[in-house]
Amino acid sequence: MASNFFKFRRQHWWQSCYVWAVWFEGPLGFGLLMSCRIAQAFQLYYIFVRKRLPPVRSYIFLPLILVPWITGAAFIHLRKPLNHRCQFGVHWVIPVVFFHVLYVGTLVVFMGAIRHIEFKFDELKDLWRGIVVSATSIGLWVLAYILNEIHANVAWLQVGSRFLLLVMASILTLVFFSISSSEPLLTQISLRRREPKEFETMGEALGIPESGVLSQRELAPVIDPNEPLDQLLLNKTFRQSFMAFADSCLAGESVHFYDEVHELGKIPADDHVRRIYMARHIIRKYIVAGASMEVNISHRARQEILTTANLAHPDLFNNAVNELIQLMKTNLGREYWSSMFFIKLKDEANMRSASHELEQISGWNFSPRLSSVHCHDDPFQQEQFPKTSGHNTHDSDSSSLKNC
Repeated sequence: MASNFFKFRRQHWWQSCYVWAVWFEGPLGFGLLMSCRIAQAFQLYYIFVRKRLPPVRSYIFLPLILVPWITGAAFIHLRKPLNHRCQFGVHWVIPVVFFHVLYVGTLVVFMGAIRHIEFKFDELKDLWRGIVVSATSIGLWVLAYILNEIHANVAWLQVGSRFLLLVMASILTLVFFSISSSEPLLTQISLRRREPKEFETMGEALGIPESGVLSQRELAPVIDPNEPLDQLLLNKTFRQSFMAFADSCLAGESVHFYDEVHELGKIPADDHVRRIYMARHIIRKYIVAGASMEVNISHRARQEILTTANLAHPDLFNNAVNELIQLMKTNLGREYWSSMFFIKLKDEANMRSASHELEQISGWNFSPRLSSVHCHDDPFQQEQFPKTSGHNTHDSDSSSLKNC
């Protein structure tokens, strides 16, 4: 169509140059995708550099930075500067290119502010890749415009340049900018692309020690119902049993929240990046209004977390945890002790304790000091006699064997 190979009358709105060359290239194309990446970089900057939640939500910030694109497209549509070949004049190209470069430059500024952060996943690499692709697209667009102006009568150049722009500006840009910017710290962690193992929890993905399921060799504890619940919850075996009971009562959010905050406490206080990852995950999953597992805490405790000045603070969730422990004592604590979950936990503790004692008894002990058997059933009794002579030793060994 660029060289009028296909001629048709523009009878419909979708055949207009302004629909494709202005709206779909601008607000609904390059502008929207660049705005998404800027919104993502803005969130990463506030979360990891400022160590606090962004003051503006993504669904508000994104339309705000997209408004200039919409305004510019509406202005161009009203002035109609495009010629019959759907090209701008020189005095229009300069501000349009500057506008594109301005958004790429804004993204570069945010990237410069967060480049020193040692991200655990691929956030930084994805943004840098987007900058390279977008800058390359702008450069090719300018080059194609210059060549078309200089060699306006070369048909293959008209077709080839437009095809190249279509590939660069549409296909590649969409590939590198298609990730949603609403949540830069994705639950679907990017490490899954490289690792064959899939992580069930954020704690496992961040490499928190002893995160995940219980070891089969771990001994079940002896649980005393008279102990405070906050002390019992420190034990992982009891916590998982109590969590299963709470899930059966459709009230497991509080225990899951406590478990993830407990995992957060294992990260060293000076490891700010991993603490922020984990804290942001907990806030998104349990604290924000409408979260998938929103916990029942007071407005004061919730706002204290959402407006914190330091996401890596070790006491960030303390007040919320204290409130939920009191709630668990009231709603779940009494019923648990008479439930099948507690009975099963006691049975497992007794079975594992008996198995452990059996292993100790059946184990070989070659030290006479550690042997507590002093009768004829002691297989090592012969070693307790002094070695007077080879004959006497042989006789004593024979008598011991007869007694056994």
